[in-house]
Amino acid sequence: MTTAELFIVFLAGMGAGAINTLVGSGTLITFPTLVAFGVPPVSATMSNAIGLVAGGVSGTWGYRRELAGQWPRLRWQMPASFFGAILGCWLLLHLPETVFEAIVPVLLIAALILVVAQPAIQRWVVRRSGGADPHDYDLTGPRIALMVTATFAVGIYGGYFTAAQGILLMAALGIIVPDDMQRLNASKNLLSLIVNVVAAVTYTLVAFDRINWAAAGLIALGSLIGGVIGARYGRRLSPTALRAVIVVVGLIGLWRLLG
Repeated sequence: MTTAELFIVFLAGMGAGAINTLVGSGTLITFPTLVAFGVPPVSATMSNAIGLVAGGVSGTWGYRRELAGQWPRLRWQMPASFFGAILGCWLLLHLPETVFEAIVPVLLIAALILVVAQPAIQRWVVRRSGGADPHDYDLTGPRIALMVTATFAVGIYGGYFTAAQGILLMAALGIIVPDDMQRLNASKNLLSLIVNVVAAVTYTLVAFDRINWAAAGLIALGSLIGGVIGARYGRRLSPTALRAVIVVVGLIGLWRLLG
């Protein structure tokens, strides 16, 4: 890549780090950028996953305040993300890339519908629970199973393709877990970071020579800065504004995927 192209990759990494912290679809910026500059798709996926780990760290740290008190459910979700990511990485290394990419637009459309419908569904959940405080909910039985299953499924998706895994996770958790958007966003950042770390370690160990390390390094530097910016300004958004950002970015990502 030329110097100008490398600089654009750095800027794409910065944008991806900020958007991943806010929404979780920054890959839809960096992945097409790498492919446009001649990086093979699978190599771009691997390089991107490694580079975005740094942004995941800064974004998760920036939202550490909102993570307080979430351990009762994160202790179930973190292993689900971990093992889901391992399976997703295996799929990337053993299946044709077109197999999973074919269902990405469908998953993204479903996620955006869930994000838009989330307030109405949460009101229904609160009515069924008798108007209980949204932070005071029962983590037993079917809800745990559904939450773990959804987290595991998104982990598989994230380990394979990574794009829009944050939107999918926010949509699913918004329905299953009656909590506010900022707290869900904080847990999304942590769980997405776990997926990206698993993917980065796996690709480094088994496909070191297929990674574009220059691109991965520039994305890492850019996403580290972007993650800090996203965390600083993201928590200032109202739930409605954050939901609007998710929908807009999701629609842009859908356009990129279908284009």
